[in-house]
Amino acid sequence: MVSVVQANISSLLTLPPTYPNIEACVGLPVQYSCENTTILTNSCCNVVQGGLVLQTQYWDTYTGLEYQGQLLPTGSWGIHGLWPDNCDGSYTQYCDLSRQYDPDPSPSTLPDGTPVPPYTGPSVRTFIEEFGRLDLMEYMDTFWVNQGAPNEDFWAHEFSKHATCTSTFDVACYEPGYIEHQEVVNFYETVTKVFQMYPTYNILAAAGILPSNTTTYTLAQITNALYSQTGAVPYLGCYSNGTILDEVWYFHHVLGTEQYGHFKTLNSTTSSSCAESGIWYYERTPGSERVVSY
Repeated sequence: MVSVVQANISSLLTLPPTYPNIEACVGLPVQYSCENTTILTNSCCNVVQGGLVLQTQYWDTYTGLEYQGQLLPTGSWGIHGLWPDNCDGSYTQYCDLSRQYDPDPSPSTLPDGTPVPPYTGPSVRTFIEEFGRLDLMEYMDTFWVNQGAPNEDFWAHEFSKHATCTSTFDVACYEPGYIEHQEVVNFYETVTKVFQMYPTYNILAAAGILPSNTTTYTLAQITNALYSQTGAVPYLGCYSNGTILDEVWYFHHVLGTEQYGHFKTLNSTTSSSCAESGIWYYERTPGSERVVSY
């Protein structure tokens, strides 16, 4: 029995690495993306493509798959993704179709007319398992929850549409010794890390802004609460004529790599889609949440 336990511990200590190779970055100029005063030539060391980085979150009230145990985390917003906008606010998507793992790509055709074929291979969940990161997968199943489809479909969409347009997740950044899907798992590690910088639910709750089916809030109330803890104005997204809150986006420039660099929070470059007042921040549907630990 002891030898079996020791073997299991040994296997945990020898999990394949997911980090990129940044040896060539040591000694290079250190600058924030989109604030470059010199030309940065090593796109593995700095976020050259997709330098305006958005950490995005959803407030869903149900998943549609509660009967399968796919539930939302109590006391927390959910992860949407980590988006690489260009410095001018424009963006690209599905930048490397050889790494297209999205079973239901949206859009299915790029602006230049290139079709994005649906992926039919093994789920990205198997990629995470291959690297032994069951802890990461458990966290993603808890906080990165899809609506109307399995969680892994959402994860695959976010990598394929966005990470392939971020320079520091290029396959070349993991050479020599690249292991297939290494950058996919590394992207998911990065998304969860940056998400933890912004406990949106707790910030709002601490300011007296709680989900309610009877009380509405103003845009200023919500914005000011988040600004007080982040030092920047995030984008707040609402639907139904700007009256139902369901999104928040935090904007950044990044010093170094997106994986390990410093995120500097910025004011949103996109105007809120919420009304000035009468905003509903609805409670979740009974039975759609599960108690989680942080």
